[in-house]
This record gives sequence, structure tokens and C-alpha cells, in this order.
Amino acid sequence: MKLTRRQLATALTSAAALAQTPSGPPATPEEELKAARDRVKANGAVLARQEVPVAAEPAFQFKA
Repeated sequence: MKLTRRQLATALTSAAALAQTPSGPPATPEEELKAARDRVKANGAVLARQEVPVAAEPAFQFKA
């Protein structure tokens, strides 16, 4: 399966939008931190499932 950078970005943003569920605000800073860490882990899991070919060009360039 070949994906362009734009197709990959579209797939990731749509997956992230589906993963977000509106809920009440966390009551304490500890709960807010835990919720943020859970979101980061969930996003990392979604990214880990995506196959990116080795030939895919990066979205940036290294310049000296």
C-alpha cells in the first residue's frame, strides 16, 4: 500500500478526530495529566499501526 504524505496526514487527522470523545473537564491537575498521557499513548499506537515505505520522503530537509 503506497501513501503520499498528504494521504497519511489525512488518515491520521481523521483517526485522531474519531478517537476524541468529548467529556467533562478533569477535576484535578493529576487527572488532566493522566488524560494527556493517555491521549499521547493512543496517538502513538495509531501511528505505530501505519505502514510508511522506506522510500517516503520526509516533510523537511536538513540544511547546513
